[in-house]
Amino acid sequence: MDSSNTRRDATRRKLFEAAVTLIAEQGFSSTTVDEIAERAGVAKGTVYYNFASKNVLFEELLRHGIELLATSLQAAADEVADRGGSRIDALDAMIRAGLDFISRYPALTQLYVAELWRTNRAWQSTLMVVRERAITVVENVLREAVAQEELSEEIDIPLTASALFGMVLVAALDWQSYQPDRSLDEVHAALSRLLQGRVTGRPA
Repeated sequence: MDSSNTRRDATRRKLFEAAVTLIAEQGFSSTTVDEIAERAGVAKGTVYYNFASKNVLFEELLRHGIELLATSLQAAADEVADRGGSRIDALDAMIRAGLDFISRYPALTQLYVAELWRTNRAWQSTLMVVRERAITVVENVLREAVAQEELSEEIDIPLTASALFGMVLVAALDWQSYQPDRSLDEVHAALSRLLQGRVTGRPA
């Protein structure tokens, strides 16, 4: 990659970080392009050079963030598979990867969760696409678990995938906001017990 592309990528990352933090703090409508530029330490024109509008910036922000999460979840599942672990082990590793991601990007997670409940945004279709990207990673592992008879074929895969994904999101946000003294290991252990006891039907 040449130096101009490297600089552009670095600028876009700064804009992403500035935008997600501001929007999580004060909402999309209240966040201005001037504020995003100031927080990122760039000129206002730089924002429009990289993104046609604030809406486009936000849509790209959602895509970028959820792609990072989905990649992290997939990597966790692949690592377990490479060492011969079960699909339940892979789901457990994905829970930990999700918690770790959210602890590193809490503002992005807060923003994503908040936007899930809104219905009047121009980017609703984008939000559905990025949500599906992350959920599909979990669904694929669940299907493999059913195929390998680690889980019952009666399991509702789409709903279970959504439930696991939502469990991690909500538990992580609660941890970050109300129980910050807890360690990642503690939170993961609690969710792991839920996975082992509820999804698989057997105690950990």
